[in-house]
Amino acid sequence: MNQPPPLSRRDFLKRSAIAAAPLILPSSVWSAETPRNSQITIGCIGVGKQGRDLLGHCLHRDEARVVAVCDVDTTRRESAKKMVEKRYADAAGRGEYKGCTAYNDFRELVERKDIDAVVIATPDHWHALTAIAAAKSGKDVYCEKPLSHTILEGRAMVKAVRKHKRILQTGSMQRSSGEFRAACELIRNGAIGDISTVNVAVSGPPKFCDLPGEPDEPGLDWSFWLGAAPMRPYSSVLSPRGVHDNFPDWRNYREYGSGGVGDWGAHHFDITQWALGHDADGPVEFIPAEDPNARHGVRFRYANGVEVIHDDGNGITFHGSKGKLYVNRGKFELYLGDKLRTDDPKECTEVLKELLPANAVRLYKSDNQISDWFNSIRSRKLPICDVEIGHRTASVCQLVNLTYFHHQPLKWNPAKEKFVDGTGDMKWLGKEYRQPWHLS
Repeated sequence: MNQPPPLSRRDFLKRSAIAAAPLILPSSVWSAETPRNSQITIGCIGVGKQGRDLLGHCLHRDEARVVAVCDVDTTRRESAKKMVEKRYADAAGRGEYKGCTAYNDFRELVERKDIDAVVIATPDHWHALTAIAAAKSGKDVYCEKPLSHTILEGRAMVKAVRKHKRILQTGSMQRSSGEFRAACELIRNGAIGDISTVNVAVSGPPKFCDLPGEPDEPGLDWSFWLGAAPMRPYSSVLSPRGVHDNFPDWRNYREYGSGGVGDWGAHHFDITQWALGHDADGPVEFIPAEDPNARHGVRFRYANGVEVIHDDGNGITFHGSKGKLYVNRGKFELYLGDKLRTDDPKECTEVLKELLPANAVRLYKSDNQISDWFNSIRSRKLPICDVEIGHRTASVCQLVNLTYFHHQPLKWNPAKEKFVDGTGDMKWLGKEYRQPWHLS
């Protein structure tokens, strides 16, 4: 199979100008750019396990100042506030610091005109609502992956970010890891020949929530946690109370997340898109597994015939006419023919020097996803995982899930973001919202 040509930044921007879905949540707009020579003021929305990790990254950077945190759990919210105050008090060498406000409602945070940017680490079903409100209020955004919960939400996020000239970095942090960038550069430059097949190993799709209800607990705004999702009784599986060091299982239920397909798939399908040069479009055909109850086995194809297979396990394997390449976090195995060239990720740089030509296609280099976001806020240039890229990867995850949910072949036009040839149903691209939340 022929490999796709490399995509220039100019081509990327040109191909990203696609009709968008409506926006949400009317709010005031202010258009002042971030001051170039001052600290970037940050508000953090969602301070559970992942949100606290991101908060910690922001707190240890001189170019940033966290001034607000938001969470619907009182204990998490107040703990994050204390975390901020202790960090800045210790840094200043004084007993206390009182410069961080804690919010239950993200809308109060994004309306603050003294905040330049927000970090969003809510459950997936909240990403679009918070990110679009932030963009409309003049904030730059770092949003965890998968970027959106539905394809229509993702397109609405792109539209809001472009309209209000904001920077949005998707938290697909594998793009800032050397072994993944090296793998993508080798693929782009034909080091293992023409790609025929890619095996992407991540866990399976989500299911509808069937958890038994539990008594409400004080200190948690459960209705706000649910947001636009259907009302249901509280479950500690979905939102464990207080500060905890685990990733909650809300991601395994369709109302709130996208299962393993959207969780790890937002990393590994993202690298696949990057390697194959499809950041601005996507596959054109999705083929279901033979077993209607299967959780692996869905395949999809790009217009040039390259096929991607959703497998069990974890990692990405590219199969080419001259060899194969397996990559995962801290793992890198390159075979040329049947011979193992290296299985040491530390040798990536040497492998690139040996195998890439002088005029090789080189990809955007970032060593840290948060740092790259801050750099883009200053320069106003696109970050490594811009909103359009995040949306396209999330779309792949959602279309894979739709193939599992409905167990039928789907033909897809990525330019128009529509099902074609009589397949699929456009209603599947969105979802119903519990009032008063809506896309409008």
